Amino acid sequence: MIVATLLRLVVSFTTGPVLTPDDYTAPLSLIDTVSTYAKEHTLTADKNGRLIIDNKNNTYRPGDVLQLKGNFKSVLISNMSGTAAKPIVIRNYRNTPLTVGEPDWNGGSWSAAFELNNCHYIRLGSMSDRNQFIINGSVQPAREAYRALQIGNKTDNIEVCFLIIRNGGNGIVAKTDPVKSDPSTAYPRSTIRNLSIHDLTITDTKNEAMYIGHTATYWDHTINQPFYQSPSRFAAGHDYVQPIKWENVRIYNNLVRNSGLDGIQTAAIDGLEIHNNEVTNWGTQHNAAHNGGILIGGRTTNTNTRDNYVHDGWGEFCQFYGSGENSATHIISNNLFINNQSDGISMRGTENAIVKITNNTISGTKGNSLRINGYTGMKGKQIVSGNVFISPNGGVNIGSRNYVYVEVGGDAVEGTGEEENKKFPSVTAARVNTQDYYKPVEGSTVNKAGYRKN
Repeated sequence: MIVATLLRLVVSFTTGPVLTPDDYTAPLSLIDTVSTYAKEHTLTADKNGRLIIDNKNNTYRPGDVLQLKGNFKSVLISNMSGTAAKPIVIRNYRNTPLTVGEPDWNGGSWSAAFELNNCHYIRLGSMSDRNQFIINGSVQPAREAYRALQIGNKTDNIEVCFLIIRNGGNGIVAKTDPVKSDPSTAYPRSTIRNLSIHDLTITDTKNEAMYIGHTATYWDHTINQPFYQSPSRFAAGHDYVQPIKWENVRIYNNLVRNSGLDGIQTAAIDGLEIHNNEVTNWGTQHNAAHNGGILIGGRTTNTNTRDNYVHDGWGEFCQFYGSGENSATHIISNNLFINNQSDGISMRGTENAIVKITNNTISGTKGNSLRINGYTGMKGKQIVSGNVFISPNGGVNIGSRNYVYVEVGGDAVEGTGEEENKKFPSVTAARVNTQDYYKPVEGSTVNKAGYRKN
């Protein structure tokens, strides 16, 4: 959370009470409540296949339901706000499938299929069937620059659910870029709150399937470029700010498949929960700088990564670059990480971040099961207990350090007794059922360690 000394500086882009994660757990009941008082609007594309709404005159009000009917090349919605009690719902028309996007886009304008610009308290998606709301991205050579869903310019209090995203460059981009003429686009002057992304299928993106939060440590307004180094390296006379952070982001129940770069990438978030997602075949570009199945990025605090199934991809299963500032807590627990071409969990946090790494099963890496690097300031003892590490280093020439590898000042304390980490050179030695989420079978010494499917 923002420290007390900064509270009076914060400008929150909300129009009502702050939502909690519980507000996002039952989207269908939310819709049922809205339907009792909502005004429904059925909207179609213009002659160019687009829908453009600037709601600065409040044509669409809190509690309204916008039903999109037919096929759309692009949808751009600006300045639209519901409230916590009455969000604005954007969905497909009744039980009619909706498609948005331009597979033939090959450069130029209209580079986002669906964009929310300065919007608040919006629920976007179908009622409950993701096949009813489909965003089709570009499949052309310039597709790298195409975004399926853009959530930007101080947009917050957003629920995205029950839809499919295919192709394009990025699946979802959710961040606010700093603007020199607008101080409210910089942290800690402002913050954006409450993003829930759940029950989506995102497949075949050229870049990241999800790009959530701004990855730049600082932004240099003088040259309009990101800056990733420490303030001691600021250029004299340049104007630097930090991009806005998200508060309270929850990503769950999603299937992410065939992403060219990271699967689920996050950054600049306080209060992040990533759980019950399946990520597979990520990093298809084989780009070593962008290869995380799940990435807990810079400027993240108070994170919980749990109950995910990440398997059969090119890069690292889980990457951690989070911060320990303000006594932040971090948890990576009960995840199943199976078969890749690199290290398993890779850690390079800042501000002496401490992470509880518990009850994960990591099997079939080509590198180390767990790699802890203190180069960027994560020097404390990471808590590593109750995990199952199987067949690191491609299953050959395995040394003890291949299970838990520490370097450049990194450190760890491993559990003992019932919290001992179990280490096996092969699946056969571990005696787990690979067809049942690596559940221990009779005769296994895994005991209570490792992943259990909920």
